[in-house]
Amino acid sequence: MTGVGGGGWTTDAGGRLPQGVDVTRPSIARVYDYLLGGKDNFPPDRELGDQIKKALPEVHLGVRAQRMVLGRAIRYLVGEAGIRQLVDIGSGLPTAGNVHEVARSIAPETHVVYTDNDPIVLAHARALLAGSSGVAVVDRDLREPERLLEAPELRAEIDFDRPIGLLLCGIVHYISDEEDPAGLIARLVAALPSGSHVFLHHLVQAGTPGEKAAEAAMRQGMGRGFFRTPDQVRAFLDGLELVEPGLVRVPDWRPNGTEDSAEEHPVLRLAVAAVGRKP
Repeated sequence: MTGVGGGGWTTDAGGRLPQGVDVTRPSIARVYDYLLGGKDNFPPDRELGDQIKKALPEVHLGVRAQRMVLGRAIRYLVGEAGIRQLVDIGSGLPTAGNVHEVARSIAPETHVVYTDNDPIVLAHARALLAGSSGVAVVDRDLREPERLLEAPELRAEIDFDRPIGLLLCGIVHYISDEEDPAGLIARLVAALPSGSHVFLHHLVQAGTPGEKAAEAAMRQGMGRGFFRTPDQVRAFLDGLELVEPGLVRVPDWRPNGTEDSAEEHPVLRLAVAAVGRKP
């Protein structure tokens, strides 16, 4: 396989990118990859990433904190709540500490399904997971929850008679109010059995000029990116029992002593996280 000018992305033997890849517009997953120092991105992704970094120079700390809180949430779900099935919606490009790796380091029998609708994400994940049992990759969109949950690949791995861990990490803040994020989440939760858990990470408003500029750059470049209030985010988990410490800033959700300080790095006040349990 050979590389292309976009960075570390690899093509097939014919030098082709996966079908459906648009390298003329930034992709959420590829911008995140760039902000994490990855190579699977293209000039439009780097241009938008640079705009965000100019507005918010410490944005990489926020992206790193997102990955870290996801890891802590997985350890809680698998290690403490006893969940053995995880569905990661809007999973993004594979990186160190993937969901199935963290989960299976605690309970090797855990089944994991990744869902995304980015062709590069799907191709990367399928290549990485080829031959792996108990793990699947599904081409689905959060905005079609019933279709997502009915995907044959998902149903082959996930038993809806047992509790499920639903991961919504860094995805809901790309859903506009017009697309009804609360309704979409409610439709997902309605299909889950009692004892299931939902992990939610979401960007929140803070109000400084730099933070507002970062939001504007995201929305202009990708057409979406919505910083909401903590109360608005909390409403997405209505009907669920919030696990301690509730909805809090990302560094404060079950810290393990390795988190960057929100007092020292204001960018870390731009996101909240919570886990809710379905009664």
